[in-house]
Amino acid sequence: MASPPGDGDRDGSPAESRSVVCGRCGIRSAEPPPLTWTCSVEHGVRRHFCEACARENLRAIEGRLDSDWW
Repeated sequence: MASPPGDGDRDGSPAESRSVVCGRCGIRSAEPPPLTWTCSVEHGVRRHFCEACARENLRAIEGRLDSDWW
């Protein structure tokens, strides 16, 4: 009997395929990311930022500046 879709039919381990990467520094986190992470939609693409990167660039994030600017 075939396994249901999404039940181990992916390449790599489940932990690797279910991680979120910080759009600035590249650190990985399990999905869903911790509540201290920030999410931004830029040019139709969702980007996540870790707590450290979000804190360093809080004013730019609140000003809705694209991460390319900061």
